[in-house]
Amino acid sequence: MDTQKKEKKVADSFIKMKKKVVSPHPDNELNNRLITPRLEMTDGVLIPNKNNNSIFNAWRFTFAFAIITLSSLVIFVPDPYRQIFLVVIKGLPTTFQVTVFAILGAIFIGLFVGLGSVSKNRFINMIAGVYVEFIRGIPLLVQLIFIYYAMGRVFQIEGIFAATIALSICFGAYMGEIVRAGIQAIPRGQMEAAIALGLSRGQAFRYVIIPQTIKVILPAIGNEFISMLKDSSLVSTIALSDILRKGREYISRTFLSLETMFIVALVYLVITLLLSRLVGMLEERLHKNG
Repeated sequence: MDTQKKEKKVADSFIKMKKKVVSPHPDNELNNRLITPRLEMTDGVLIPNKNNNSIFNAWRFTFAFAIITLSSLVIFVPDPYRQIFLVVIKGLPTTFQVTVFAILGAIFIGLFVGLGSVSKNRFINMIAGVYVEFIRGIPLLVQLIFIYYAMGRVFQIEGIFAATIALSICFGAYMGEIVRAGIQAIPRGQMEAAIALGLSRGQAFRYVIIPQTIKVILPAIGNEFISMLKDSSLVSTIALSDILRKGREYISRTFLSLETMFIVALVYLVITLLLSRLVGMLEERLHKNG
C-alpha cells in the first residue's frame, strides 16, 4: 500500500510539472497573440488573379514611371539624353528581328521536343530528354559564343544567323517543356475518345490534342517571347548592333556610362511592359472564351 501511494504521489507531481512547462502564462499568451503574425488561409485561390486591381495598378504605375522619366529626359535634357536615345533606338530593329526569328525557331524545335517527351518510343523519348537537360545546363552566353566564334572557325556564320540559332536552340529546350506540360494538361479522355472514333494516334494528336495544347500554352509562349527579348541583349557580345550594342558604342565615344545605361534600361523596360500587357490581354481573352 505504501508503495502504491508513493507511485501515485510521484505521478501526480510529474503531471503538475508537465502542466507548468507546457501551459503558457496567460499574460505571455496574450502578448504572443499581439506580436506573432498570423497567416490566415481562405477558400479562395492563393495566387493573385491577373484581373486583380493591385496588379494592374502596379503595372500602370511602373509603365507611367518609365514613360514619364524617359520622355522628360529626352525632351528637357537633350544633351546628352536625347542624343543617347536617338543612338540607342537605332538598335531596336535588330533586337526585334533576332527575337522574332528566334521565337519562331524555338516554337518549331519545342514542338518536336515536346512531342518526343510524351512519345511511347523510348529512344525518341530519351533523345528529347537528353536535349532538354543538356541545353538547359549550358548558359545562353556560352552557347552564343560557341556557335559564333568556335563554329565560325569551321563554317562562315553571320552574326544575326548565329544569334538566331543560339536563341532558338536554347529557348527550344524550355519551349519543349512548355509543350510537354500543355499536352499532359489535356485530359486523357480526349485521346481515348478520338481513338474510339476511329482516328489513329497520330491523327488524334494532330486534330484533337495539338489544337487544344496551343490554346493552353499561348500565354507561356508570350512570356518566353518577353524573356527572349531581354536575353537578346547578349547578342551584343558578337558585335550585333542591337539596343545594348548601340549603347556600348556610345559609351566608348563619350564615356557617359551611367546616362547611357539608364536610357537603355528605360527603353527595355518600356518595351517589355508593353509586351507583358499584350500577353496579359491575350490570356484574359483566352480565359473569357473558355
